[in-house]
Amino acid sequence: MSDEQPNEILATAAAAKAHEEAGAPGAAAHQRKGHWNPAKTWLGVGIGSAAVAAAVLFANARKDEGKK
Repeated sequence: MSDEQPNEILATAAAAKAHEEAGAPGAAAHQRKGHWNPAKTWLGVGIGSAAVAAAVLFANARKDEGKK
């Protein structure tokens, strides 16, 4: 039984593991799911709040024009 061919599934799994380990530093940077940048988050909240305030002021200004 020394003429036996290696198992293709095990050989492919070993090759995939070696490939994954070779690219581990780069892969770890791409797997940072769920980490939000607080500065960008608060910037978005600030811009959204300013947009809502501008819309309210614009709507109130339009109401006042009709009363005159």
